[in-house]
Amino acid sequence: MNPIGIMQGRLLPPINGRIQSFPAQAWRDEFALARQAGLNCIEWIYEKENEDLNPLGSNAGLAEMRKLSVASGVLIRSICADYFMTELLVTQSGDPDAKNLQQLKWLIGRGGALGIRYIVLPFVDSSSIKTPPQLEGLLAVLKEICPVVEQEKVEIHLETDLQPAELAAVLQKINHPLIRANYDSGNSASLGYDPEEELTLLTPWLASVHIKDRLRGGGTVPLGTGDTKLDLCFQMFQKANYQGFFVLQAARSSAMSEVDWAIANRKFVEKHLSSASNQVRPNQSS
Repeated sequence: MNPIGIMQGRLLPPINGRIQSFPAQAWRDEFALARQAGLNCIEWIYEKENEDLNPLGSNAGLAEMRKLSVASGVLIRSICADYFMTELLVTQSGDPDAKNLQQLKWLIGRGGALGIRYIVLPFVDSSSIKTPPQLEGLLAVLKEICPVVEQEKVEIHLETDLQPAELAAVLQKINHPLIRANYDSGNSASLGYDPEEELTLLTPWLASVHIKDRLRGGGTVPLGTGDTKLDLCFQMFQKANYQGFFVLQAARSSAMSEVDWAIANRKFVEKHLSSASNQVRPNQSS
């Protein structure tokens, strides 16, 4: 069964009402909590706020992360680069931002030093790619970082709200084995995308998955209560022979503790994985 992890911060109470943020004062605690919840890994958050307190920024911090990971058995295999949700890599006019591009190269280097597998690079909401010049700017950014990802052996997984065919076209143009796609089940449902069409198009590049549920045109809701066709999503993952991580990014709950909620969501995913594997064999046609 695929390893199941969680987005950093989700095992702790929300900070200032935010559904997702780097827990600057309590990040160490999440390793033991993730183990308690039966999770394999934590997807680390790197964001502008509290960046000076993020252990990714120092060699001592990386060493402490490794130590806690080994002690708990909870892996750190990925970084969610929310930093670039506010510090845009592509300007409104479509030009790559030189300063932020340099910061991305630095982050790839830190990921390489930590030994992660990939960085999720979000181009959604405030960092969404909306115009043809911005699309060209995205291609320029990706071409610029190709030598760095090769050197550090770190993949870049694009999380975008582009139409599925547009994202597939970007990936085809880049045509690099370390530039791949992240699939966010909730975001796609919110945009009204058909998971069968989208995942069929993205199968050649599908490399990471965020599991959430959302209402179409609306926000995040508990798994199984929104418009995300999760049964179909898991069947498509099975058809694609997806063997990567599933990272929980589910809505928060006020009805139980963060750890108990994570356990419930992990079991939800495990149940759907088991059901899909019983229904579909990898690469089997419908």
